[in-house]
Amino acid sequence: MPDPGPVHAFTGGFLGPGTQARRIRRILSLAGYPVRAGWPRADGRIVVWGHAPRTLRGEAAAARSGARLSRVEDAFLRSLFPGRAGEPALGLLLDHQGVHYNPARPSDLETLLATEPLDDHALLERARLGMARLKAAGLSKYSAHDPDLAPPPPGYVLIVDQVRGDASLTHGGLDGPVPPHLFREMLIQAQLDFPGARIMIRTHPETQGGHRTGHFTADDALPDHITLLDAPVSPWELLEGAIAVYTVSSQLGFEAILAGHKPVVFGLPFYAGWGLTNDMTPHPGRSRRLTRAQLFAGAMLLYPLWYDPCRDRLCSFEDALDHIEALTRAWRDDRHGYTALDMRLWKRPHLQTFFGRWQRLRFARRPQPDRPALVWGTAPAPATGRIFRIEDGFLRSRGLGAHLTPPLSLVADDQGIYYDPTQPSRLEQLVAAPPPPGAEARAMALIARITTLGLSKYNLTGTPPDLPQGHRILVPGQVEDDASIRLGAGPIRTNLALLQETRRQNPEAKILYKPHPDVEAGLRPGAIAADQALLHADRIVSQADPARLMADIHEVWTMTSTLGFEALLRGLPVTTLGAPFYAGWGLTRDLGPIPARRVARPDLARFVHAALIAYPRYHDPVSRLPCPPEVALDRLSDGTLARAPALRALAKLQGLFASQSWLWR
Repeated sequence: MPDPGPVHAFTGGFLGPGTQARRIRRILSLAGYPVRAGWPRADGRIVVWGHAPRTLRGEAAAARSGARLSRVEDAFLRSLFPGRAGEPALGLLLDHQGVHYNPARPSDLETLLATEPLDDHALLERARLGMARLKAAGLSKYSAHDPDLAPPPPGYVLIVDQVRGDASLTHGGLDGPVPPHLFREMLIQAQLDFPGARIMIRTHPETQGGHRTGHFTADDALPDHITLLDAPVSPWELLEGAIAVYTVSSQLGFEAILAGHKPVVFGLPFYAGWGLTNDMTPHPGRSRRLTRAQLFAGAMLLYPLWYDPCRDRLCSFEDALDHIEALTRAWRDDRHGYTALDMRLWKRPHLQTFFGRWQRLRFARRPQPDRPALVWGTAPAPATGRIFRIEDGFLRSRGLGAHLTPPLSLVADDQGIYYDPTQPSRLEQLVAAPPPPGAEARAMALIARITTLGLSKYNLTGTPPDLPQGHRILVPGQVEDDASIRLGAGPIRTNLALLQETRRQNPEAKILYKPHPDVEAGLRPGAIAADQALLHADRIVSQADPARLMADIHEVWTMTSTLGFEALLRGLPVTTLGAPFYAGWGLTRDLGPIPARRVARPDLARFVHAALIAYPRYHDPVSRLPCPPEVALDRLSDGTLARAPALRALAKLQGLFASQSWLWR
């Protein structure tokens, strides 16, 4: 990579005020190449966008000034939608030699693939895991595939169309453009190779979106065994059902390699010529033989500049993948919109932020037939239609929900809700299902950060008091009318009864009673008089940070408190007297009424992946984007979670009307 320094641009694609131009400038600046207007010096550098028509200005300026020329293109994992839909890229390809799709001259990517050893074990393991994660999550260059669309029945030959006039075609040959008739020749060749086989012609996402035309259209007179597929079906599912793949130079050919195919390639894309394709046009300069992992390592791990829009920094491929996973999941969940039923006024802006990015929420008292409904917790729901129950996630905020602190995470459960053991929930399904690739390692890294940073659900401040010596058991108090108690507790269903039972079974232990913060604040029921509590507890630890407190205890006894889950993260034994979401999986000692259906036996990492990564949704208050849990941990640790002044005032008012909590809950 050449020494960093300013680069000069001559088009609005780099210098304009739009979202995409700003993103391009930011990525280049973070990489050490701030974009400037004006005439470059002879030893300067000019940046242009690939071989787009407007690059002629920059090329002419480079020829006149003697400045060097660099070309920029979108990375191979770009966004939900094509750039013409207005969404900025998640990464860029900055090439100082050429551009990856022009085989007439070397590019940085071609040089990297031809000369780098690509034999580092850790690098190749990252590549293998990256390929597996892309496939498992159904992510492609453009990831807005409709999960409700089933792929065609398997057993077809897949033909990949491309848009007319794309630079990868106009500059895709050794001696000039790729001739348009090559697409017809490709279709003929596929029929010769597979006589009588069904053929699927997959149109480009920009054609599906109405932005540009392809080489095959609905007006073509195609035989019955040839189908033009213009629906946004997942490319990975299409590749799974294909018996062969034919392409000129589409990136889908690269993804076909990752899916296990050896595609027939009629052009000279970056992935051809390395022994992983059947090349109809051999490249004279590519003789090395690569594995899939080596090709992926070069093209996805080493070549691109990946960007984290939440943290506003360059990042690894894995961080970019975490982000696009979160963004794609939010779009797939929310793309049809929701009707939110009977939501409190203070919650509505946060729900709109979480679930209304692509289709604004409709707040109403009755469901609407064209949309699924959102209801809060166990509130009454319509008898028909699809229902999602909303609740706070397990890494919520820095401050109490009863204090109207906005949440960083919410769950939307279309089967039940996690704290109601009387019926199945989406969380239970996730716990019992096989985890996706890399799940355990990611969960263990999350656990390590949570415990190192001392984070919990509400992240309250407070110094633990001096504790008595001996075997210390922490008993967390709960809100006694909380739904998790009403639905999930056993015979022990009050804080006093919990203390009494803990003492009965542990007569020699030092029992520490921690009242629930909402109860201490006078906002919810469940208080025990101090003299009553001290008949069974050795110490009342009021206003203490639970994360710091757990560093000095030996076990937890609880009815259904989330603090029991936080104790599991810290390796503490947990005894449950109810049926919280984390009980019944072999991770706790269970004395309560555990549902018989909880038969899976996940280890802690697998359970944490389900509970903290797969089940909740997270939203970044800084970038205002859907985000992965790792970003939520950053916000919880650095404190960038301020409440709006109006909510702070409302929280104070509610303290004056604690007996009327229905107004804000």
